[in-house]
Amino acid sequence: MKQLDLMECRDRLDTIDREIVRLFEERMQVCGDVAEYKISVGKAVYDAEREKQKLAAVKALAHSEFNKEAVEELFSQLMTISRRYQHGILASHGVTEPIAFREVEKLQKDGVRVVFQGVEGAYSHAAVRAFFGGTADAYHVPEFEDTMKEVEAGRADYAVLPIENSTAGFIIGNYDLLAKYKNYIVGEVYIPVEHMLLGLSEAELADIRTVYSHPQGLLQCADYLNAHKDWKQVSVLNTAVAARKVMAEKDKSQAAVASRTAGELYGLKELASSINDAKGNTTRFLILAREAVYEKAAGKLSIVFEIPHVSGSLYNILGNIMFNGVNMTMIESRPVPQKPFEYRFFVDIEGNLSDASVKNALTGIRAEAQMMRILGNY
Repeated sequence: MKQLDLMECRDRLDTIDREIVRLFEERMQVCGDVAEYKISVGKAVYDAEREKQKLAAVKALAHSEFNKEAVEELFSQLMTISRRYQHGILASHGVTEPIAFREVEKLQKDGVRVVFQGVEGAYSHAAVRAFFGGTADAYHVPEFEDTMKEVEAGRADYAVLPIENSTAGFIIGNYDLLAKYKNYIVGEVYIPVEHMLLGLSEAELADIRTVYSHPQGLLQCADYLNAHKDWKQVSVLNTAVAARKVMAEKDKSQAAVASRTAGELYGLKELASSINDAKGNTTRFLILAREAVYEKAAGKLSIVFEIPHVSGSLYNILGNIMFNGVNMTMIESRPVPQKPFEYRFFVDIEGNLSDASVKNALTGIRAEAQMMRILGNY
């Protein structure tokens, strides 16, 4: 008897679901009419106040507290889907927001001036050489922020900025720089990281008392370094800075965690090789320019946005990506300065600014976010 009751319930649900689908398609047809009207009068798709009133009205129609919350969530998603549909109709009529990016066949790399943080022999310097070859006029500055200032002021054509390491994770402070400065990501390059313990030519492992490196370098070699309890670990601006310091101070009790290239450049001996905890360790570097350009073959897009501090706002924003069939490959959050407990989000997606699906996703995000900026297509 219970099995029969279950089957009867399922039959009733099937009947109700068919009716829901019919009504949904009828609703979407009306949404299409709304889009056509908005095209004719130049009205925006997203009307936050209207949606707020609508959610309150449908919530009031439900009877239990559970149903009230569920109905609000359900209709929030219905309106989200409606916006995606309307944006698509507007795009098919050529109604899209202009994107201030210029497409180029290839980036200019010959004879350019490139700035990086640190000194010669740093991994950032290796990234310059890997991306631009040996023809670039490369120079260094003390801080990561200085690289952004150099490009923004026009003193450099490009900056090289590390953003992520395969073992240590994101370089969080550099994400803040992407939001702070109006430079654009135009490329990326991956540099394998292989750390050496470098000392003076007359030094031996038994002599070492202090080890210098960038904080990430120390972290990436934590197993090896922590096995030597009597070694003091000291952070400096860059791995190559550490190597130069050891060379300049000529104290055989000092060592640096840096690359083999840095060791060769500063005349240091390898006291230990490949001391990374994780082999295959790699750092991702961004290439930034002042001009908003993207290569015709670009396949990755980076954006940053801020959203209202209310329940469901991130879900709704990301729905623009999902419902347009765009693949999101990364999301990272950072606090918004002067706005306690509010966050901005950095997102990487696959695609090109010429793709209709990407344009639609960006249009929806821009309409619903408090702030949205395209960081680059590369």
